[in-house]
Amino acid sequence: MRAASMAGYAKPLAALASAAALVLGSGAAQAQAKAKEQFVPAMFYWVGPYAAGGSGIAGGMLDYLQMLDNRDGGINGVKFTWEKCETEYNNARGVECYERLKDKGPTGATLIQPLSTGITYSLIDKGTADHIPIVSIGYGRADAADGKVFPYVFPLITTYWDQAATMVRYIAEKEGGFDKLRGKKITLLYHDSAYGKEPIPVLTDLAQKYGFEFGKIAVPHPGNEQQAQWLEIRRSKPDWVILWGWGVMNPTALKTAAKVGFPRTKMIGVWWSGAEEDVIPAGSAAKGFVAAGFNVAGTNYPVIKDIDKYVYGKGQGEMREDKSRIGSIYYNRGVVFGIVTAEAVKEAQDHFGKGEPVTGEQVQWGLEHLKLDQARLKQLGAVGFMPTVKTSCDNHEGSGLVRFLRWNGAKWNIITNWMEPTKADRTLVHEKYIESATKYAHDKGITPRTCEPS
Repeated sequence: MRAASMAGYAKPLAALASAAALVLGSGAAQAQAKAKEQFVPAMFYWVGPYAAGGSGIAGGMLDYLQMLDNRDGGINGVKFTWEKCETEYNNARGVECYERLKDKGPTGATLIQPLSTGITYSLIDKGTADHIPIVSIGYGRADAADGKVFPYVFPLITTYWDQAATMVRYIAEKEGGFDKLRGKKITLLYHDSAYGKEPIPVLTDLAQKYGFEFGKIAVPHPGNEQQAQWLEIRRSKPDWVILWGWGVMNPTALKTAAKVGFPRTKMIGVWWSGAEEDVIPAGSAAKGFVAAGFNVAGTNYPVIKDIDKYVYGKGQGEMREDKSRIGSIYYNRGVVFGIVTAEAVKEAQDHFGKGEPVTGEQVQWGLEHLKLDQARLKQLGAVGFMPTVKTSCDNHEGSGLVRFLRWNGAKWNIITNWMEPTKADRTLVHEKYIESATKYAHDKGITPRTCEPS
């Protein structure tokens, strides 16, 4: 992957921000006028402290859908259309965007990807009532993996809970085994939001199980001031710090860690702390930092080459202002979002009728029947690009696999195979899904669906 400069990331963000507030996506103005179109709301954020992630992921997802339109004519002749709506990573704005876009297109919204745990929480009841899937890939409410209670919510690929347990496994392997965790200190430095608090229940349970001391330190939004938090870390002297950040919080944490002398080789980032935009602004302070990921960086994948050929080769593309972002972690993550969107539509069409737009209710069926095995990933040009995924009525996560990447000062290097929690810890996590989802159902007066064993 090409190394990107800070200036290279700043330029597209500035260009995007100027047009992002209430702008229409390419081809979206005709979405309601044409019958054979699949409308996809593009609810992202191109402005504010989290713009790097929002614009990168939006770019990858929309470029992938555009590539399918240009190369294949969409899915069985049904082309994708979309409309952008700026959420500013704000719950109220996210709900406004949902209400504005949910009924557009010939069959209404295909699905909603809020790109925010807070917005996801705000839309669970609405999406369920409207029969529009809420897809939170690698974020959102972890216990929504239980499809019996959350039929229209899909925290796909892997949840924060599985990731937290896999992080503990990674730390244990570096320490020489789980028995070596006893007496160690692991501190969670987290974004003070619903997103940041997600891993706390699992890390609390694993601390009790393995005998390590678990500390947690909150960082207020947006996270560009952390002096007090890192002074506390220097005082308590943890063996490991898990960085659960977002946006400007991440480079600030890395630079402040360097100032107080905490080794970045003992820091592990959530996948929202592990992109180029998180480490490049931190300069040398980021070297050696490790982060989890459910996708990798790089342009040497057939799916990225096809986007370059069929989108940018035609003078189109969300990253025309700076193609160096293509192949970055966030851009490639957006491509994963696009793959999941298109595959759900394909599955729905295969079941309900090819060559016609599908409804949100039909896409929900498609999302419960995803089968992205190695053979399908090869057809998509995405082997090694993302993990395998297989969903069902009761399993809305579908994978649970992550990889760990290390920043060498210029690029992300893959340092592990796809990993998951130990079998026992995965059982612990899944039992927590059921326990938490069951309580949610009781509190809401929901009767869980009956699902055949997956």
